[in-house]
Amino acid sequence: MQSLNRARTSLALLAVAAALVAGCSAKQPSRPTNGAITVDAGEDSCALGAAELPAGRHTFEVTNTSAQVTEVYIYAAGDRIMGEVENIGPATHRPLTVDLPGGDYQVACKPGMVGAGIRSPLKVTGSTAPTQTVDQELAGAVRSYRAYVESETQALVDTTSALTAAVRSGDLAKSKMSYAAARLHYERIEPIAESFGDLDPLIDMRADDATASTPFTGFHALEQQLFEKNNLAGTQPLADGLDANTRKLAQLVTTVQITPLTMGNGAKSLLDEVAKSKVTGEEERYSRIDLLDFAGNVDGAKYVYSALRPALQTRDKQLVSTLDRRFPALENLLDTHRVTAGAPGYVPGSPYKSYDTLTQDQIKALAVQVDTISEPLGHLSSVVVRG
Repeated sequence: MQSLNRARTSLALLAVAAALVAGCSAKQPSRPTNGAITVDAGEDSCALGAAELPAGRHTFEVTNTSAQVTEVYIYAAGDRIMGEVENIGPATHRPLTVDLPGGDYQVACKPGMVGAGIRSPLKVTGSTAPTQTVDQELAGAVRSYRAYVESETQALVDTTSALTAAVRSGDLAKSKMSYAAARLHYERIEPIAESFGDLDPLIDMRADDATASTPFTGFHALEQQLFEKNNLAGTQPLADGLDANTRKLAQLVTTVQITPLTMGNGAKSLLDEVAKSKVTGEEERYSRIDLLDFAGNVDGAKYVYSALRPALQTRDKQLVSTLDRRFPALENLLDTHRVTAGAPGYVPGSPYKSYDTLTQDQIKALAVQVDTISEPLGHLSSVVVRG
């Protein structure tokens, strides 16, 4: 998953205003009675209830006072995302819970959910966040999820190696067949893609993100060669780079910090992205295997939920009951778009039909069904930190 900062093109954004005005403001430190820090996300302002906080776990209560759907990000240096909450409708409230070590941050409000946002500075004092008490159920959830991520990343390395071997051999048909298998494993680990640093864009960048100093590379550059240009000319450097970066990722994921909070926030953010931008077909624009990507994203989010479920069961049985119903409903809907080799709409290597064959009503149904999961997933973080 490329950073969730990338421009969205979903239908909900057609009414977005032309340009956001950079700026910042902060109220005098104050908190609502529940201890959260207020964030007033306006049309041209992003007002914080506190400009300075001690290191540790904090909940931000976001109120959208603009006329547009908005989102709020907390950025560390270099726009590294510490936490985010998306798809906040006008006159609605959403919580955002994050662990913040000491340092300088920016809180960005993005009316229309595009652009760099209107930013307010936030200073967090203390060298590191205090150690949080994690009970045995949550500790087990983290261990289970880490094992899943490491296993999927090794599968990513192996399937990418098969893809790049086919590319180097000059076998176009085999390369196309191998592309989907590798993509599935990357999509499954996207709930924590923000922790991949520069490796995420190197592996998963879109053509829109390429610049003169940052050439188009990774999976989608190779996808364009295979499915749009329909040839392998000049693809060996792309294959070599993709191999090297997936191997680096396999090493990185053994050391990245994973917490119940980052798991819950990541799963929620990923399905928000599916419903609001991936559903437009912007990701697999050359191969049209978008449904396979959706399935991989759902697999990854569901594993987060499954790992956290024992702890959630003791904290919020209604949330568990809701997600136990809604994940199978989405999986069943995706299954209606499965297709066998040689059937109309078949794309080599994918069990799902080409995204181009879906009607607008079918695409809308997918977006709605993803939203029905994304909304309750937004409560995961608050439940797991409640204890």
